[in-house]
Amino acid sequence: MIGDRMLASNATGCSSIYSGNLPTTPYAKRADGRGPAWSNSLFEDNAEHGLGMRQAVDKLASQALELLAAAVADGLVDKKLADAITGAPQGNQAEIEAQRGRVAELKAALEGKGTVAKRLYHVADYLVKKSVWIIGGDGWAYDIGYGGVDHVLASGKNINILVMDTEVYSNTGGQMSKSTPRAAVAQFAAGGKNAPKKNMGLIFSTFGTVYVARIAIGANPQQAIKAIQEAEAYDGPSLIIAYAHCINHGINMAMGLEQQKKAVECGHWSLFRYNPALEAEGKNPMIIDSKEPTITFADYAMNENRYRMLKLSNPEHADQLMAESQKDVDKAWKLLKGWAKALDVE
Repeated sequence: MIGDRMLASNATGCSSIYSGNLPTTPYAKRADGRGPAWSNSLFEDNAEHGLGMRQAVDKLASQALELLAAAVADGLVDKKLADAITGAPQGNQAEIEAQRGRVAELKAALEGKGTVAKRLYHVADYLVKKSVWIIGGDGWAYDIGYGGVDHVLASGKNINILVMDTEVYSNTGGQMSKSTPRAAVAQFAAGGKNAPKKNMGLIFSTFGTVYVARIAIGANPQQAIKAIQEAEAYDGPSLIIAYAHCINHGINMAMGLEQQKKAVECGHWSLFRYNPALEAEGKNPMIIDSKEPTITFADYAMNENRYRMLKLSNPEHADQLMAESQKDVDKAWKLLKGWAKALDVE
C-alpha cells in the first residue's frame, strides 16, 4: 500500500526478529526497486527514534524547497516546473507517481549546473511525500515505551504508529503487560491477572487530534485496510492497534484468525476508527465497526491455554476472574458506545 515511500522505525521484539532476520524479510521492493527503509531501535525509545525520522524527512523536504526557489531565481529551473512540484497534491498513489515524474524531470534539468543544482539534486527526492511508521508490540507501546508514544502522538507531527498487540511480552518469554486482559495467566500473573486491560485506543481518542483505530485482520480485513489508508491520509499523528494472536496464547496457530473473530464477537476487541478529519467536516469522528457482542467472553477465552490453565489449577478463582472479565467487556462496550454518542454532531 505504501511500501514504495515508507520509512519504518521498529521496536526491538518479535517484529525485529521476523523483520530483520536476514537474509529473509517480510518487506518487499517493487519492480523498479522502490521499497521500505527499515531500522530497528531500542525497546524503550522507538517512538522517539521514529519521530527523529519524521523530523529529518521534514527538514530535508524544507531544504529542497529552499534550494528549488534558489534554483528558479538563478535561472537553473523553469518556474512552471517548480510551481507544479510545490503545488502538487500527493493524496493518493497516482498523485505520488505523478510527483515522482516531475522530480525526475527536475533532476534531469539539474545535471551539471553548479553548486546549487548539485545540492538540490541530492535532496530532490524529499519533494515526494514520505510515510513514516513506528512499529512495535504491546510491551513497548503500553509499558516501557508508553511515555514516548504519548509524546509522539501529542506532537501533532504526521507520523503513524502500529501496535501489534499480543497482550503479553512475547519476545522475552511471556510476561504480563498492561495490555494483558484480566484472568489471563502469564509470567508475573501465575494466578491470572487481577486487573483489566489498559484501553489505549480510547485514551488517545480523547486527545481529539490523533487518528486512532483498532483492527483485527481475521475479523474484518476490509476495516483493517480502510483504517491503514485513513491513517496514512490523515495529516497528523495516527495510532493503529492490531490484534496479534501469539503462540503464548496457547492456541493452534493455524486457528489464529478464528480466534480474532471470536475476540471481536464477544466484545473483547471491538473494532473502531476515530478520525479527527471527520469532525472538521461536521461529522462524528468515532465510527464503531463492530456489532453488539453475540458470544460471551468465556466462549472466546476458553479456547486458549492462557485462560484454561487457571481453570485446571484453581477453578473457583478462575470462575471469579472470568465473571469479572465479562464485566470488563460489557463496561468497555458501553464506554465505546457512550463516547461515540457524546461525539455525535447535533
